[in-house]
Amino acid sequence: MPFLEAIKLAVSAILAHKLRSFLTLLGVIFGVATVIVVVSLIEGFNSYVDEKIANIGTNAFAVQKYSIEDFSSVAALNAARRRNKDVTLDDAAALAARSGSIHDVGAQEDSGGDVKFGPINLFRVHISATTPNIADIERIEAREGRYFNKIDEDERRNVTFVGADVADKLFPTANPLGQTIRIDGRSFEIIGVGAAKGSVFGQPQDMYVSMPLSTFLAFYGSRRSINLSVTSTSPETYEDAVEEARVVMRTRRKLSASEKDNFGIITPSAINELRDKIFGTIQVAAIGITSISLVVGGIVIMNIMLVSVTERTKEIGIRKSIGARRTDILKQFLAESTLLSLLGGAIGISIAYLLAKLVAVLTPVPTVLPLFAVTVALVVSATVGLVSGVYPAWRAAKLDPIEALRAD
Repeated sequence: MPFLEAIKLAVSAILAHKLRSFLTLLGVIFGVATVIVVVSLIEGFNSYVDEKIANIGTNAFAVQKYSIEDFSSVAALNAARRRNKDVTLDDAAALAARSGSIHDVGAQEDSGGDVKFGPINLFRVHISATTPNIADIERIEAREGRYFNKIDEDERRNVTFVGADVADKLFPTANPLGQTIRIDGRSFEIIGVGAAKGSVFGQPQDMYVSMPLSTFLAFYGSRRSINLSVTSTSPETYEDAVEEARVVMRTRRKLSASEKDNFGIITPSAINELRDKIFGTIQVAAIGITSISLVVGGIVIMNIMLVSVTERTKEIGIRKSIGARRTDILKQFLAESTLLSLLGGAIGISIAYLLAKLVAVLTPVPTVLPLFAVTVALVVSATVGLVSGVYPAWRAAKLDPIEALRAD
């Protein structure tokens, strides 16, 4: 029997028992939908980390007081606080003076403060203090105006580059450029407004004010550790630049070969490794647990197909008596079970897509539905149907035609 004929017979059998076929599909539908939703959440989280968190800058890495390993436990962080020295502007100058794979070095520090304009007060706004080149390293874009420059930095000017949310809240109808706001009681002139960045897991990224690092240190004190952003001359020299930075920092701290780094070098790969270490097992377990529902769906299909074989015993006998071979009967029932499961998988994917979109709209949790996951879901659902239909199809194929014709 041609394969197309087996498909036609399978479709006819499914349509002849619409309600039963739909109830049979529910197990596969919910199984595939659950797995796809979990995968889309995981992929969305991974993509978000890559784009928003691990995306430090073009060919860039960070040098700071603590390493990623220092945050693995409270004990490790406390030990790092005692052991690690502050990263200073002198360290930045030493790295910038290094000729080789290091291209540029920027410095920044963060704090929180209150911002005021007229009667409007914004509390605990993120204060970002940077050197001017951070705008190039971290690809900071201006919606209006400009970022501060070297003259602003050298002269410690009271100028600020504000986030889109700050500008919209303080100046809903007016142009913010040239306006004077107060940051922790000090007057600053707005010279630029940043392009909107959106949010990270529900946390707004546009509620900030930036100022020259020299201005910040003059107001808030210079006895603090700063964070450095270092870029390589090219993607090919990235690893060399990381090693050069490590050598410079270890040399300045007079560390012996056996001593551990008392500073941190943060790269996108290190952030991704930490993410995989923390969430990798959780992700595998989540997918594994939700996949159990697919097994349950397969069992339901097998059970219904066994019932179908029993109900259609006489039909099988008639078909065999007029020349149908065992392989023809086998094809017919395997096609029916596979088609049932494949249909359930397609419906499950559609439901999962709608649920993922709903989650993305109603919550800060991002979702991504990769084509690879959709393809795998369809293949897995078809495989579940095929495997589940093997035993019922084999039972149908081995029926004796004479005995089958005698069935009521």
